[in-house]
Amino acid sequence: MESSIIPEVTYPTNMKKPSPVKATKALTSVGMKVAAAKSSFSQSTAKGVSSKCKVKTFDFRDLEWTEKISECPVYHPSKMGFKDPLIYLQKIAPEASKYGICKIVSPIHASVPASVVLKKEIRNFKFETNMQPLRLAKWNMNEKALFFRSGRKYTYNDFERKARKVSARRLSNSSCNPPAYMEKVFWHEMVNGQKGTVEYGVNVDGSAFSCDPNDQLGKSKWNLKRLSRLPNSILRLVERVIPGITDPMLYIGMLFGMFAWHVEDHYLYSINYHHSGAPKTWYGIPSDAALQFERVVHDNVYSQDILSANGEDGAFELLQEKTTMFPPSILLQHNVPVYKAVQMPGEFVVTFPRAYHAGFSHGFNCGEAVNFATGDWFPLGALASQRYALLRKIPLIPYEELLCNEAMFLINSLKKENSGTLSADLTSQRSVKVPFVRLIGLHKQALQCLKVSSTSSHAQDTQVCGHCKRDCYLAYIMCTCCYSDPICLFHDIDLLNCSCGEKCTIFLREDISAMEDAAQKFEQNNHQHEGRNANNRNVSSMEEASTMKMKEMEIGKLNGGKSNKRRFKSHRMRGPSLSRDCKRVRRVS
Repeated sequence: MESSIIPEVTYPTNMKKPSPVKATKALTSVGMKVAAAKSSFSQSTAKGVSSKCKVKTFDFRDLEWTEKISECPVYHPSKMGFKDPLIYLQKIAPEASKYGICKIVSPIHASVPASVVLKKEIRNFKFETNMQPLRLAKWNMNEKALFFRSGRKYTYNDFERKARKVSARRLSNSSCNPPAYMEKVFWHEMVNGQKGTVEYGVNVDGSAFSCDPNDQLGKSKWNLKRLSRLPNSILRLVERVIPGITDPMLYIGMLFGMFAWHVEDHYLYSINYHHSGAPKTWYGIPSDAALQFERVVHDNVYSQDILSANGEDGAFELLQEKTTMFPPSILLQHNVPVYKAVQMPGEFVVTFPRAYHAGFSHGFNCGEAVNFATGDWFPLGALASQRYALLRKIPLIPYEELLCNEAMFLINSLKKENSGTLSADLTSQRSVKVPFVRLIGLHKQALQCLKVSSTSSHAQDTQVCGHCKRDCYLAYIMCTCCYSDPICLFHDIDLLNCSCGEKCTIFLREDISAMEDAAQKFEQNNHQHEGRNANNRNVSSMEEASTMKMKEMEIGKLNGGKSNKRRFKSHRMRGPSLSRDCKRVRRVS
C-alpha cells in the first residue's frame, strides 16, 4: 500500500532532471521579434496520428522542438495522503518546485459534474468571453490592444455547442488526436494565422465544485472554494474577498483558447483543477529561471516602443497583462529550462511562486483556479513587494501586514508550546522569520535616521505609499495639516517637511514594540540553530542577497532626482478599512 508520507511520483520516459534545456531548432527567427514565418501544407499525414481520425495534414518539420520539452512530475497521492492539500504540497515542493509546475492526479472524484453545478446550483449562470487572435503578435504599439476585445455572453450549454462546432470545423475529430499532435497543430496555427480568432471565458466568477454533501471532492479540502482559507494558508489573513486570489474563478475554453505567459500576482502559488472536457497543455518555467525568462522576452519578443521600463522590469510589466503568447522554442534557443504537462479531467496543476507559465486548450473544457500561499512563499513575496514598489504598482494583497501577522502568530505558538521549536516545518518557519527580522530592522534603521521622539496614541487605517504604492503597515509619514498623501519610510527625500510648510507626522503601530521583541527572539533562536542546518542557512543567505540587491535597485530608481515638493495622488487599500491603533511620533524641532 502506498505510504501517506512519501508521495508517489510518475516520471515520463523522457523525463530529465531540472537543468537548462539544450537549444533546439526554433519555430521562428528571434532577430526582430516573433515574426510569423509562413510554412506550407504537406500532403503527408503527421506521424503518430490515428489512421481512423480524419484530420488535416500539416508540415511539422519546423515543430520538432515540441518533442524536446521534458514533462513535469506527475504525483499520485493515496486517499490518506490526499487529506490536506497544503500539507501534501509541502511534502512534494522540494522536488516539484524545481520544474515550476507539477501535476497531481486526484484519488477522489466529483459525483456532481461541473455542467450540472453550473446549470442547477448557480442560478442564471452566464459569462462573457474574450476574443483571442489565433496568431503570433508583432508586439508593437499597433497590436497591443488586440487581446482586449470582448466577445459575447453565453450560457454554459450555448458555449459548449459553439465550441464543439469550432472543433469539428478545424479538426474533423479532435477527440482522438494525441496531445503531441494537437500541440503541433496549435503552434502551426499560431505561426500561419492571420485573421482567425478563438473565444475564451477568462476570469469567470463562480465555482464548479458542488455543494452536495455527498460529493466527495466537493466536501474535501481540495475544493478550491475552501483552499485559500485553510489554517496553514497565509491568505486566510486577508480579510476581504479578492476574486481569483482568495476565491476561485472559472476558465471555460474552446479549441486553442490560450492562457498567455505570466507569473501569478505577488509571485503566489496557483492551483488549477480540470473539471471536464478536452485536455490542456501547460508550459512552466522554474522560478530560479524567471529573470532569464524576462531577459529573453525583453530582447526577443517585445518591440522597444511598448516598453515603459528597461530590462527585466519592462518585460515584467507587459507580461503582467497576461496577453503575451509566443512559442517555447525561443526559450529553448536561449537555454531557458521549460517543462510541460498535459492536464486531463480530474487532475490538478500547481504552479510554484515566481514560476512563469502558459498553455492552451485542446477543445471545449472547464477549469477552475485560485491562488494560495504557505510560509515558504514569504521570501519571494518580499521580492514581489519590492518590485511592485519599484514599478509603482498598487499591491493586491498587503504583504507587510501578512508577514507581521504570521510572524506574531508564530511567536505566540512558540510560547504556548514552551519550547524553541514547533512541530511545523522548520524551513517554512525560517521563511517567515528571516523576512520579518529584516523588515523590522529596516524600519528601525529608517526611524534612527529620522531622529524622532515624543509619541502619542493615534488610530489610522492601513495606507499605501503615495510615492511607490508600497503598503504601509508598520509605519508611514503624513502631514496632519493638509492631509497630504502617506509616504513610507524608504525614500531619500526630506520626508518630515511637507510642501505646505508644516512638519509631517510619523505614525507607528502601537504594538511595534511587541514586534521588535519578536524579531529579537527570532534572531536569538536562529543563532541557536545555525550549526544544525547549514543547508537552510545557505538557502537563506541566497534569499537575503537577492532581496538586498532588489532593495538597492529600488532605492536607486525611486530616488533618481525626485523633488520633495512633488505631490502624489492618494491611494488606499481596497475593501474594508483595516483600522489599527498607531503611535504618533513627532520630530524634535
